[in-house]
Amino acid sequence: MVTTIQVSEELKDALGKRRFTDKDTYEDVIWDLLEDIMELSEQTKRDIAVARKEIAEGKGVSLAVVKKELGL
Repeated sequence: MVTTIQVSEELKDALGKRRFTDKDTYEDVIWDLLEDIMELSEQTKRDIAVARKEIAEGKGVSLAVVKKELGL
């Protein structure tokens, strides 16, 4: 179901400044803002735990090394 909401010009302007591209809708902006406070999925939490363990074990590669390998 689609609905309409009423916001002040000030909020509309603030949301407009958070658009990444001209094609982003206000809904896209609001979802991006909500994403920061949403709970991570259990799979994402497991993936983060694995990544942290790999980094602690020295299995990570620094950005400097990646840039060098890519010739950047």
